[in-house]
Amino acid sequence: MMFLIVFSLLTVCVTAEDQESAILRLKDVPAAEAFIDSAEVAVIGFFETEAAQGYKDFLAAAKQMEALPVALCSEKEVWAKYGIATDTISIFRKADLHQENLNLSEAKKVDTDGLVRFMTMNNVRYVTEYSQASAVGLFQSEVKTHLLLLADRGRADSDPLQQLFRDLAPKYTGKMLFVLVNGKEKSNARVLEYFGLKSRDLPRIGIYDGTLDKKWLMPVGDITTERVQNFCDSFLDGELQKQKEAETAEDKTEL
Repeated sequence: MMFLIVFSLLTVCVTAEDQESAILRLKDVPAAEAFIDSAEVAVIGFFETEAAQGYKDFLAAAKQMEALPVALCSEKEVWAKYGIATDTISIFRKADLHQENLNLSEAKKVDTDGLVRFMTMNNVRYVTEYSQASAVGLFQSEVKTHLLLLADRGRADSDPLQQLFRDLAPKYTGKMLFVLVNGKEKSNARVLEYFGLKSRDLPRIGIYDGTLDKKWLMPVGDITTERVQNFCDSFLDGELQKQKEAETAEDKTEL
């Protein structure tokens, strides 16, 4: 019995050590810059010591979020570079050039599930699939314009359109967030309804302006790189807004 207890304790210790050793430790600013630049979304746990609040929970959350690159950093030179003053978990995103910080000393509660939610909600990429969780990060972003690909992911034309979307997204970094809305998901029915669409109308491209709470649909037709890019540029140049204002004025005149 004693052997089993000792063996169990050793197993737990080895597992914890393996978990820590698997996470990259950033020793200086160039290493941190290279790590952040290596992925669309990167997470750094800035902890002064391993005894800090949330340290073990961060390791456990990182294990659950295997798709996210995660690193640890205790070097104050790196902390200063990214404006960190106390133990903090930071998420760095290329899509909107944003750094989202969770100051652990100010958090009401720190546990593994909460940190997993924090990472999930803020996992905003060049192309983010819309869900109840990702919607939080999308709407909290400083980039308020969303380009939506509303598509039925079960259809044969879905994958090429998604690739087109992914190829275009980096060109609009910091200007638009590219969002994939799966029309087959019942939970997305309200998004389709907001744009006045049914599942049979898909695929379509739309723009949502979160600042003005207004929407635009790209006219029906082939979804090509050129058409989507022209649609985006027309919005950024203000042409789509002028067209909507003219249509609204015309409607009022008719009334």
